[in-house]
Amino acid sequence: MTLTDALGRTVPLNVSPRRIVSLVPSLTEYLFAIGAGDRLVGVTDYCIEPAELVATLPKVRGTKNPDREMIRALQPDLLLASKEENRQRDITTFETANIPVYVTDIRSVVGAVTQLGVLATVLEAEAAAVPLLDAIRAALVEVRTRSLTRRTLTFIWRDPWMAVGGATYADDLLRLCGAENVALHLGGRYPRATLEEFMRLGPEVILLPDEPYRFTEADRAAFAPFAKVPAAHAQRIHLCDGMLLTWYGPRTVAALRLFQELLSEF
Repeated sequence: MTLTDALGRTVPLNVSPRRIVSLVPSLTEYLFAIGAGDRLVGVTDYCIEPAELVATLPKVRGTKNPDREMIRALQPDLLLASKEENRQRDITTFETANIPVYVTDIRSVVGAVTQLGVLATVLEAEAAAVPLLDAIRAALVEVRTRSLTRRTLTFIWRDPWMAVGGATYADDLLRLCGAENVALHLGGRYPRATLEEFMRLGPEVILLPDEPYRFTEADRAAFAPFAKVPAAHAQRIHLCDGMLLTWYGPRTVAALRLFQELLSEF
């Protein structure tokens, strides 16, 4: 089998993969959701769901510092990676060691459906993936019926302050749910600026997810000096689930519904 990944790279496979190492937490969860979790022989420290099923799997460190020697010792016939989460030099190292690497590049909800579908085909799990992928497609139809938009700012880090920018899955997800991402005015996929500069964008809604930076109730205090900003004035600064925001697959349907509802609360 010759597979083409999201970057247009040719990935040679002799058989349908049976020994998989996943360097992408959301893909780890997806494989279990479509009945292919038993093929996983290694995952990252951040692959934490489904908790009871990943608990006993070998951990190969993080997405940015995988244990190369351990991964080679696991003898995978497929390594799952992400352009956003994993480093090119690691991917090159594994390819040099003759480990097939399939790289995803998911920047939209529709793109997630497409690439997850391709992965299911590679794993010969198309039938098991159909209910999940069809549910996402149906949820997309539901959210597209709305016409309201809210000027929204979604932070992902503090010190320095960083926000969700363009060409990202999170941006597309929120856009579908009614968000007008004001951070796009700053440019870049994850723009950084002072909080004062972000507040000058006049957001009506501010989202504070609990990952990758764990925003908590205490972080709301940082917005106290900006009482005239619409989001602060109306107390529309919401803590939210970071995994729903960034993990594509089994969480996408719930994410579309939750954020649509959240952005509708005016």
